[in-house]
Amino acid sequence: MRAKNRKTIAVSTGGGDCPGLNAVIRAVVRTAISKYDYEVVGIEEGFNSLIEAEPPRKLTLSDVRGILRRGGTILGTTSRGDPFHYPEMRRGTLRMVDRSAHVLRRIEELNLQGLIVIGGDGTLSIANELHQKGAPVVGIPKSIDNDLSATEVTFGFDSATVTATDAIDKLHTTAESHHRVMVIELMGRNAGWIALVSGIAGGADVILIPEIPFDLQKVCAKIMQRSRSHRHAFSIVVVAEGAYAVGGSAVYLPQQGDGGALRLGGIGQQVGDLIAARTNQEVRVTVLGHIQRGGSPTPFDRLLATRFGAAAVDLVACRQFGRMVSLSCNQITAVALKDAIKKPKQVDPDGEIVRTAKAVGIVFGDQ
Repeated sequence: MRAKNRKTIAVSTGGGDCPGLNAVIRAVVRTAISKYDYEVVGIEEGFNSLIEAEPPRKLTLSDVRGILRRGGTILGTTSRGDPFHYPEMRRGTLRMVDRSAHVLRRIEELNLQGLIVIGGDGTLSIANELHQKGAPVVGIPKSIDNDLSATEVTFGFDSATVTATDAIDKLHTTAESHHRVMVIELMGRNAGWIALVSGIAGGADVILIPEIPFDLQKVCAKIMQRSRSHRHAFSIVVVAEGAYAVGGSAVYLPQQGDGGALRLGGIGQQVGDLIAARTNQEVRVTVLGHIQRGGSPTPFDRLLATRFGAAAVDLVACRQFGRMVSLSCNQITAVALKDAIKKPKQVDPDGEIVRTAKAVGIVFGDQ
């Protein structure tokens, strides 16, 4: 039996998975129980278990033991659990309905003192809408894309760049051995942070990102310049999935089934085919895909996730709802959710990191 006056908070994970989610859940549970004597429940599959009125999962200290280093999330996650646009079959027709009032009632029924929502811009936008309707929400930023402007970095990004850089390192050895052009497609829908950081760290020759539309002729010129030197007769081309050519648009995978959101993919193969045709070089294409989302979080992400989780519980305890924890000047602070989702953080084409990359000879296809 739960103590009569013991308060309960909930935690949920939404959107795409990434390394560090379990570290946040662990920090929330340990801080809530050890520091505040709260009970903690997990809302499984994003907001879905609130929408469907499924019983929450009680989380104890033993439930989070050993999960700090595990990738993924013990609560499950989804990118399709928007209570404001929830799919329902009505009279044989699939329609999007607003189930937010049901979610708010469910929060009241569970007597939740706070709901900690871990997610990226999409999930946190939903969290902000729920807060506007009175839900006691606190947000935690999560994204391998590092595209939330209200925090210096999101957890998951460091782990993704380490994975991507390791892949580029491995491609270097086979590219050099066979004198090939290696094209590697990385995640990065609207922001090219993973491609930029891992491309520089991995010694790429060309980096293509959504923020800088590329001219393939200039990309090929760099590859041909390297091919004329026997010592450097290979090239590494890093491409973010959302990159596109000047005057073109992003490349999407063919849709499967009825409806569903369009999925980016294919720009790596397209660039590889065009390079092969225009340079007569041997080209191989690798799509790293969801490998970037998997595996154990790096020490940096474990620490940041733990700091975020503990700080989020502090916000609940102080009843500072409608806010998101963030990292600023290496200190954990909090910002309004509405400000956190206002503007995405994209790579500055004229910023210091891009200038540094160009200074060491990396081509973005714009010069």
